Amino acid sequence: MNDLSADVELARQGSTEAFSRLYSTVYRDLYHIALYCLRDPHDASDAVSDAVLDAFCNIKKLRSADSFRSWIMSILSAKIKRRFKERYSGDDIQPEEIQPFDYESVELREAISHLDSKSRLILSMAVLGGYTGREIAAVCKMKESSVRSRLSRIKEKLRIELSEGVEFNER
Repeated sequence: MNDLSADVELARQGSTEAFSRLYSTVYRDLYHIALYCLRDPHDASDAVSDAVLDAFCNIKKLRSADSFRSWIMSILSAKIKRRFKERYSGDDIQPEEIQPFDYESVELREAISHLDSKSRLILSMAVLGGYTGREIAAVCKMKESSVRSRLSRIKEKLRIELSEGVEFNER
């Protein structure tokens, strides 16, 4: 992870170029995490856009330059939660899977879809984003040890579910 202190300080002073450089260090992680949590490219893009806009408007409130990545992830986490509430709050709203069908990863996607939203967030931050337990704990407002144990349980659940699927398919 790069030292972002100088760009954070410049962004706090109003530099859009500095904020753009900060954004360029996290945009892929933001999108991938949002996509794995929301499972809809449009919702993921909207959540990332909302998170980045909020981050840009509130960069002066960031207390520590070292916590930029976890700070913007916290903002994204709130946006993802809001999207879930919007999507599932009405009886007439049905979740849609817009992603293209991929035979190679259908079992994995199915297994991940059985996880709750917080578990998908933790898994995607750890696996896709490469975030540490401490950073994930800050975003999810959990103890670091709880993140590690939950991540371990998530991976074990996926391993079991995927191995059962393989055994079933081989019969």
